[in-house]
Amino acid sequence: MPTIRMTEKELVEGCLAENRYAQKELYDRYKDAMFTIAYRVAGDFGLAEEILQDAFIKIYRGLKGFRFESTLGAWIKIIVVRTAYSKIRSKVQFDPIEHLGADNAIYISNKLDTEYLEKAIMSLPKGYRTVFWLVEVEGYSHREVGELLGISEGTSKSQLYYAKNKLREKLDQYR
Repeated sequence: MPTIRMTEKELVEGCLAENRYAQKELYDRYKDAMFTIAYRVAGDFGLAEEILQDAFIKIYRGLKGFRFESTLGAWIKIIVVRTAYSKIRSKVQFDPIEHLGADNAIYISNKLDTEYLEKAIMSLPKGYRTVFWLVEVEGYSHREVGELLGISEGTSKSQLYYAKNKLREKLDQYR
């Protein structure tokens, strides 16, 4: 018998009614993408699993406050990022703000191995990696990153600058 995919509203209502099928559907629908986010912030598979578990507890407890002002996935992503960052916060060091220069773009050769690029990104210090990933991969603005991580917009910009410099160094070594 084919299963019918629940709408976001049905998922939320089902979870609020403590419907186990709705809770499982919510988890199954978002777990893979959210694990990837947790891993990219934490840089550790075991810690990413712990983050995912903690985040879903927060998600289920916080669903009564979800107001459908964004997609459910976007709301869940914010919870996962905040949970991940709070887990690694004590291990993250943000560098002081210095002059950033005009253009700090990274230009990547078509010959660059994507596995090496992923390793290079994951080898960045946690603060650099977190901001790099949120801005360059997820598309958050520096203001949004600042709000998510509890840092200033300027600190977000400087972390991205330093992340790109370190990444550029690693990619130059690869060539």
